Amino acid sequence: MTTMTDSSVREFKMPDVGEGLTEAEILKWYVQPGDTVTDGQVVCEVETAKAAVELPIPYDGVVRALHFPEGTTVDVGTSIIAVAVGDGAAAAAEPVQEAVADTPAAAEAEEPKPEGRQPVLVGYGVSTSSTKRRPRKGAQAPAAAQEASAAIQAEMNGHGPAAPAAPVAPAAPVTGDRPLAKPPVRKLAKDLGVDLATVVPSGPDGIITREDVHAAVAAEPATPEPQAAPAAAAPAPSPTAAPASYDTTRETRVPVKGVRKATAAAMVGSAFTAPHVTEFVTVDVTRTMKLVEELKQDKEYAGLRVNPLLLIAKALLVAIKRNPDINASWDEAAQEIVVKHYVNLGIAAATPRGLIVPNIKDAHAKTLPQLAGSLGELVSTAREGKTSPAAMQGGTVTITNVGVFGVDTGTPILNPGESAILAVGAIKLQPWVHKGKVKPRQVTTLALSFDHRLVDGELGSKVLADVAAVLEQPKRLISWA
Repeated sequence: MTTMTDSSVREFKMPDVGEGLTEAEILKWYVQPGDTVTDGQVVCEVETAKAAVELPIPYDGVVRALHFPEGTTVDVGTSIIAVAVGDGAAAAAEPVQEAVADTPAAAEAEEPKPEGRQPVLVGYGVSTSSTKRRPRKGAQAPAAAQEASAAIQAEMNGHGPAAPAAPVAPAAPVTGDRPLAKPPVRKLAKDLGVDLATVVPSGPDGIITREDVHAAVAAEPATPEPQAAPAAAAPAPSPTAAPASYDTTRETRVPVKGVRKATAAAMVGSAFTAPHVTEFVTVDVTRTMKLVEELKQDKEYAGLRVNPLLLIAKALLVAIKRNPDINASWDEAAQEIVVKHYVNLGIAAATPRGLIVPNIKDAHAKTLPQLAGSLGELVSTAREGKTSPAAMQGGTVTITNVGVFGVDTGTPILNPGESAILAVGAIKLQPWVHKGKVKPRQVTTLALSFDHRLVDGELGSKVLADVAAVLEQPKRLISWA
């Protein structure tokens, strides 16, 4: 078999497919070792914390190796596929290795070090960094971390304490650079009184994880004490203690990753950063529903998605125009309120992968037919799972339509970086006093959550009242526009 030279093999690294993303999960490979690929051909689909994205290869050649199997989460900047190019492509056409390599370490060693950014067709490429990270530790650390994590989780879930594990030797202090750990992990270590310098990391590139911290806590009582008498027999384990176990017929454990992981982090961050206030109003939307039916018959809207959400979105845009200070964000670092002179209208969408919030760029400048077209495209793209990361960035205000689930209303949590979110409840036929008489009318409840750091009660109330007024009397779309 022909030996390939370094110059004949190109390593394609996981690009940053969305600004600031650090990892992505490989969902599906479209090629296998030995396949011929061309410049721009999609080789795999990956899922980031924001969306599923197809990755095209930026050169011609023959696939030499896939470094990770499907379902693996890979850090940005890590080689995921090796492609033989030029003279090496002919050699690569010979019998190849297994479809998935055990580790990308060898591929990383072979790869020539390019200067600047590597060519990619999706995302932001990978810039060469001079930063050196601590090498990975042995396999013992992950095992200890998982053992301790399982014991703690089992006790929290009511399964009782796990059987005491074999004593774990305390980790040797790490010398040199500051231990690598994310801010939440550092806070956890501080709260538990754990010195990160004494923790053996099990994460990629020597990063300390939450499980490592819990493992360090669990290992402390296991430190052997001086023996009083050599002949003393070791205490027998309690007969009642049993290893933690889970009945798979009664419980299902789903890994937290991708969109769900990002949503959880964003919601926790928002809920405990921005002081939320939610106000409610119940409104008669009978006239709005009649207008929806009339627009469906209008030739101007042929082929467009016309529904109550369209007019609710337009009503919110009118309310923002009348109360522009609601369309703002809080800059903690600069201690400034940033008022946006544009509206990127977010629409919360439930997808098979979880909740996403794509937004319509410059929604304030769109006519009603244009807004209808943008809404239709946004919804269909989200349902297909093809929403791009760019479509979910830069939102300024959001609408969440919980009414589609038959729910009256809710207390929505702000999308990070925004100051207001409008929840729309189910539209139901209810008895309502209309022109002095009780009549059946179509009624809904609106809820507006806002960031009380920059939105006072008066401003929030005015915005919600304006939205309700437009939906009660849709002619205000003309008089207030």
